[in-house]
Amino acid sequence: MVGRDDGSPAAAVFDALGSEYEKAFASSQPHRASLARLLGRLAPGSRVLDVGSGTGRPTAAALSAAGHRVLGVDVSPVMVEIASRQVPGAEFRCADIRRIPLEDGSFDAVCLYFALLQMTRAEQSDVLRRLARALRPGGLLALATVPLDVEEFDGVFMGQEVRVTSFAAEGVVAVVREAGLTVESQDSVMFTPTHPDARPEPQLFLLCRREEA
Repeated sequence: MVGRDDGSPAAAVFDALGSEYEKAFASSQPHRASLARLLGRLAPGSRVLDVGSGTGRPTAAALSAAGHRVLGVDVSPVMVEIASRQVPGAEFRCADIRRIPLEDGSFDAVCLYFALLQMTRAEQSDVLRRLARALRPGGLLALATVPLDVEEFDGVFMGQEVRVTSFAAEGVVAVVREAGLTVESQDSVMFTPTHPDARPEPQLFLLCRREEA
């Protein structure tokens, strides 16, 4: 997930979770299936941006192992340190995706797995527009989120207090389309992280394509 700058709630949450987050989600077959769909569409040596890259596993690790050039971005310095150690074939930066400069058409694909949930709805829409512009025409975006109609909901995630904002599934699809992306596949699942405090949660996985110029 991506949130505010150093000292932000999101950075603090994921600094605290560290490798526990990877352990909780390592068994996610829907995540791996989403990655497989993306990998099956990428040309060799594609340049991929992994937003909210966490520990680097499974996303950056799978992309790097397939020979793609991966840049991972995360607000948590602890996550960035873990990812750099675990996936030495990728590059990782501690930065906020809302503020990092992105050159238009500079990536073949973007991965955005659960990285929007601690942003406002306006920020989520803006980030999606920026990421769409950062894709080359015809480029792909793999997105996953928790599709709930909530704004600034205070809850607990793996023992950490979090404030979550999201859209219902149809709202997610609408925001993606407004950003100039075409939804090519859509999967809704229920998943329970492997953690004593975890509860089943709905998850939405989209594979999207930037429309040709």
